[in-house]
Amino acid sequence: MFRVGSIFIPVTDLDKSIEWYEDNLGVTKIDSWDGGVGFYFPNDNTQLALIQVDEPQPSEFTVSPNSKNGYFNFLVDDIEEAYEKLNESGVVTTEIEAFGGMKVFDFFDLDGNPFSVVNECKDSPYHREEVRKAQKSTSF
Repeated sequence: MFRVGSIFIPVTDLDKSIEWYEDNLGVTKIDSWDGGVGFYFPNDNTQLALIQVDEPQPSEFTVSPNSKNGYFNFLVDDIEEAYEKLNESGVVTTEIEAFGGMKVFDFFDLDGNPFSVVNECKDSPYHREEVRKAQKSTSF
C-alpha cells in the first residue's frame, strides 16, 4: 500500500547543490519548480528533491548527547568504491567502520547535511533479499 516516494533535503544554494548531487550521487534531474528540484536515482524508485531554504536546517535527530542519526541512509554494493569516489571529489567523509556485520561511513553535502552509506550484510534480517522474502511471506 505505502512506499517511500521522495526524500526532501534542505539546501541553501539550490544551483550549487544541483551540480553537487548530480556529480556525487549520480542522480538525474526530473524537473524543477520555484524553490526546488526533483531527481531520480539510476537504480532505484525512490526520488530525491532539493528544497531551497534560507539557512541550514537539521536533517538528523539526536539519539543521545553524543550521538546523532540521519533520517535515511544510502545503500551501495561496493562501499570502498563509493568512499573512494566521494573522497576523490573532495566530499567530507568519516572513516569506514564495521557496524553490526556491515560497513558504514557518513558524508556531508555543501550545507553539512549528514548521510550514511551502508553496505548490507547478507545474513542480516535487514538485507534487501531477506526483506523481500519477508514481504512475499506476508499478505496484507
